[in-house]
Amino acid sequence: MLIGCPTEVKPQEYRVGLRPDAAAEAISRGHKVVVQSGAGLGSGYTDDDYVAAGAEVAPDAKTVFDSADMIVKVKEPQPAERKMLRRGQILFTYLHLAPDPDQTRDLLDSGVTAIAYETVTDARGGLPLLAPMSEVAGRLAPQAGSWALQKANGGEGVLLGGVPGVRPANVVIIGGGVVGTAAARVAAGMGANVTVLDRSIPRLSYLDDIFMGRLTTQYATAAATAELLPTADMVVGAVLVPGAAAPKLVTRDQLSTMKPGAVLVDVAIDQGGCFETSKATTHQDPIYEVDGIVHYCVANMPGAVPRTSTQALGNATLPFTLAIADKGWRQAVSENPHLLAGLSTHEGKLTSAPVGAALGIESVAPESVL
Repeated sequence: MLIGCPTEVKPQEYRVGLRPDAAAEAISRGHKVVVQSGAGLGSGYTDDDYVAAGAEVAPDAKTVFDSADMIVKVKEPQPAERKMLRRGQILFTYLHLAPDPDQTRDLLDSGVTAIAYETVTDARGGLPLLAPMSEVAGRLAPQAGSWALQKANGGEGVLLGGVPGVRPANVVIIGGGVVGTAAARVAAGMGANVTVLDRSIPRLSYLDDIFMGRLTTQYATAAATAELLPTADMVVGAVLVPGAAAPKLVTRDQLSTMKPGAVLVDVAIDQGGCFETSKATTHQDPIYEVDGIVHYCVANMPGAVPRTSTQALGNATLPFTLAIADKGWRQAVSENPHLLAGLSTHEGKLTSAPVGAALGIESVAPESVL
């Protein structure tokens, strides 16, 4: 199989879908790899690194898309990239289709077989290809939020950890999964007063155990969130409904109950955001203000630390990439129901029920297209 890796074109996206060592491993199995020139530079990999691995370096994206049997990326294909996809081709990347009707329609029209990183599962019910980037985004959230809290950036001018004689910031984290746990670890480490909301009692017990009293856990209800908002200096949205649009957990009306200059960090923005006033931003222009509340809603947070993110993502995706290349996508997903869970589109058919429900598009069971 010929595996293609184009340069990411989403604004300020510096990750790369295939590392040189991953290319070398695929080539050792008899596959060919073509990488767009410059694709790895943002993550610290030169064209020479790919050539040394045995890959071909292509001058532009069109050459990669035209020649590849499988496209391996990081972020969802942008409009210009979607025009280059075709029937019979495999796309393996993050998609986040539920809040994105335009991308969904383009993928269906192209006929491409698209497998989404974020809905591939594992035997424990986890999301192994989403988890590493959730870990990165979660750890970044308090850092980004503390920057946004600075007065020069529109925040209320509060230091997250305070100083002796001055209270630390109050950080509320909605969701205690991978993102929420990572955010809590960093926020608590920075000295903040942290409260984590979640609807899983076992998860709350786990957090209580591992943090040993360094944070407060609370069962998540609308009333609990409303009670915490007036004293919160930072709220981190860390909720996830796999494959579906994120629920809106803080309304615009509730912003008036918050302190002027408080910060909302919406890590769920890839799935549409969990605050009613959220809209996707970029690393170049990451924040905006609504009713006196600063919003940080960067849709590719891990792209800010591409070296770490590319290495972490590649560790998780490589076994699946090789399985698809070695066996072909049909056999690979037939043998692995967890990979089948990632199948999103095939030859004009939507195979993700949560996406269909979110967008009002008819979907079919993924097994029906095998």
